[in-house]
Amino acid sequence: MLKAPPGSCDCHIHFFGPPAQYPVSPGNPYQPPLATVGHYRNMMRRLGLERAVAVQPAAYGDDNRCTMDAAAELGDAARAVVVVTPETSDGELERLARLGARGARFFMLRGSMMKWEWLEPMSARVAELGWHVQLQFDGRELPERVDLIRRLRSPVVIDHNGKFLEPVAPTHPAARALLRLLDSGRCWVKASAPYETSRTGGPRYEDVGALAKAIIKAAPERVVWASNWPHGAEQHKPDDAALLELLLDWAPNERVRNRILVDNPAELYGFNKSTRP
Repeated sequence: MLKAPPGSCDCHIHFFGPPAQYPVSPGNPYQPPLATVGHYRNMMRRLGLERAVAVQPAAYGDDNRCTMDAAAELGDAARAVVVVTPETSDGELERLARLGARGARFFMLRGSMMKWEWLEPMSARVAELGWHVQLQFDGRELPERVDLIRRLRSPVVIDHNGKFLEPVAPTHPAARALLRLLDSGRCWVKASAPYETSRTGGPRYEDVGALAKAIIKAAPERVVWASNWPHGAEQHKPDDAALLELLLDWAPNERVRNRILVDNPAELYGFNKSTRP
């Protein structure tokens, strides 16, 4: 098993609390399983992880309480990515920043409460706080979205190797659009969740893995790794250790792996050596 180096960060996880305390948003299609800080700490110990980024799940809409409470419980070892809208006040943005939020999530798949027309003005607002925007949408739409993404004032983090709902080869026009965004120096990608879109399946996810390798080769300094724990509504949940071990294939060079696991997250989310638990 790949041993995570000191300071390793899991850059995309979700927390779900007791329904009475943290009700899901109206219209959410399922009740997520309980996924607490205690549960996640067990996984951190197993994999040797020391830092984490709590990402607001779609199930809670723009009610960020569960995410921020979990980040507070994890303390200096955690940062957060939240959901904010044009109705979110400047004061609330500043409060979230003080509590460890470093990004605004735009989950743009079917059923999302977010709107594409909010992206550019919200990027301008959160850029003032030093945040990024985190995007998840079908990567096959990239050719029609790339100009908008290039205009954003904040850095951009794209989820899950581009989240191509139908996997594409690195030579596909949409994949080339993603690689061009990486060339801009302001775009980051999460090497994560291949099981959500792969058609070849585990344990190696060769179809998604081919693009992950191309992304890492193109911009190893702007890739971060994530488990996507606790894996949402997946009926057959992947082994988190096996997901970490994919980096042995995607990034065979140890220095590159350490950059993906430690140095890049420290830069993107504002960790430093003094914040290690």
